[in-house]
Parts: sequence; structure tokens; C-alpha cells
Amino acid sequence: MSAGPVPPLVAIVGPTGTGKTDLSLALAGALSARGRSAEVVNADAMQLYRGMDIGTAKLPSSEWRGIPHHLFDVLDVTDEATVARYQLDAREAIRQILARGAVPILVGGSGLYVSSVLFDLRFPGTDPELRARLEADLTEHGPGMLYQRLAERDPEAARRIGSSNGRRIVRALEVAELTGTSVSGTLPDEPQLWHEPTVVIGLSAPREQLVERLDARVERMWADGLPAEVAGLVPAGIDRGVTARRAIGYAQALSELRGELTRDEAVTQTQQLTRRYARRQVSWFKRYPDIHWLDFDAPDLVDAALALVEAAELLGDGR
Repeated sequence: MSAGPVPPLVAIVGPTGTGKTDLSLALAGALSARGRSAEVVNADAMQLYRGMDIGTAKLPSSEWRGIPHHLFDVLDVTDEATVARYQLDAREAIRQILARGAVPILVGGSGLYVSSVLFDLRFPGTDPELRARLEADLTEHGPGMLYQRLAERDPEAARRIGSSNGRRIVRALEVAELTGTSVSGTLPDEPQLWHEPTVVIGLSAPREQLVERLDARVERMWADGLPAEVAGLVPAGIDRGVTARRAIGYAQALSELRGELTRDEAVTQTQQLTRRYARRQVSWFKRYPDIHWLDFDAPDLVDAALALVEAAELLGDGR
């Protein structure tokens, strides 16, 4: 007896502000209209956190359109998000979706998190004492000094991470000291897919248009009450969280609440960091082999995405 076709794993990636969430819902709906069920798996590191909604543009459950969603709101703001833990959880969620005969749609722009699921990547463990020492250096001196240390040890990793992402710099230095090897090869030149078939859809936007969208998005975050959301998370410990307190927008809102930044300064700084982050996302996903880039506002976007998924399904069917 035939086990039937293997459903494809679909990933929707790209820079922030290109409508990945909207496409995931529309694609799931289009698949449903053809008798195929689909479920969404989150690949945005900050959307893992409960209560971090406005600043992450998290879709409320009331707008899921009956489509099952996984790995949203699974961490407290005091928890540390790790890609190694995420990889295990996301792959288990995908295995269960596939076992139900449904199509898993992995959605998000956190490059390393997406890569940890799509490709056969393995992550070294951690050393609490070493991590604590590096975190103390980061707190005392800021990311600049650690970035220089990483640039001397692994220039390629430093280039990819950037000089402002303190947490990833700390992790890169930790891996380098634990293993004695470079971390710049996190995504090999010819990575092996974890699941076959897999289709990766990248959403692109002209740079000037994307910048306008991102700047407006940040302004909406403040208009929608991001500082109030952050103030409500302070009793839950966001200012003590290793990961959550450094999230773009949340760090600036915390500084505004402390009187360290004015509102205009907090918004401007968040806009600058968001634009920089989007550039890093584009660079990261451009390295993916066989990624299918689609214009984020193309009138036939959903149809084009559906055609890619159906072609991948034929591969899963062995035809």
C-alpha cells in the first residue's frame, strides 16, 4: 500500500515589512480551497514571547482564520530564546503537521532560526560560566569591544552579524571558544535540506519603498501603544530578560520609559535599527539556494506562491 505523497515544507521569508504573515494566511486559504490543509509555524524569534505583540507585529489569534498556528507565545520575557531549542521545537511541530497530511508553512524573518529548520545544521552547546563572563563584558563595555574581538577571530561572522547585535556576538564568541572553530560557516555554501520536498519563497520590495514602509511601521508601533505594552511587561521582568529586552523597539521603549530617550529619539533609533536589520535579512536570505523571489505587492502573488507549492507537491508524489 502506498504511503501517499509527502507534503512539502513551505518557508516564507524575507525582510520585515514585506507581508509574510499575510501571504501565509492567503496561501493556507488557497490550499484549503483545493482540499489541502495547512498550518503555520512561527520563525520570528521575538514572536515566541508572550506579551510582545505590538512591536513584533504579531497576528492576534482572533485573526488566524481557523488556521492552526504553532510556536507563538511560548516563552516568558525572562526566558532566553536559543536557536538550538527552537530547532527542536519547530521540527517537532513540523513532523506532527506532516503526519496529519497537512502542509507546514514556516513564516518569519529570523534568518538563523529559519536556517536551523530548513537545513541540516547542528549547534554546539553552551557553557554557563563562559556565557556569564561574555554577558558581563557586554553589559559593562557594550557590543563594540566584543565585536572587535569577534572581527579579529572570525571576520566573516562579524560581518554577517553586525556590530550592534550584542547577543549574537556573545554567542559567536562562545561557540568560537568552546569549539575552537569559526562560526561563519553556519550556513554552508551547499547546505543539505532537512526535509524533501521544500519550497522557499522570498518576498522582496524595492529598497526605497521598503524604507518608507518600515519607517511608517515603527511610527504605528508607538501610535498603537508600544510604550504602554512595554510598561506592562516590566513587572513580568522584560528589563531582566537576556533576549527580550534587547529586541528592536522594546529596548528603545524601555529607554524612553526610563527617561534616557525622548519619544522622537526612541522612534528614530528604532527606525534606523529596523532598516539595518532589514538589510541583514536580505543579505542572509540571498544566500539560500533555489529560493524563489516574488514581489511582495504583485497582483498574482498568491497564485504564484500556490503554483510553487503545487510543483513541490508533485516532487513529493514522485512525479
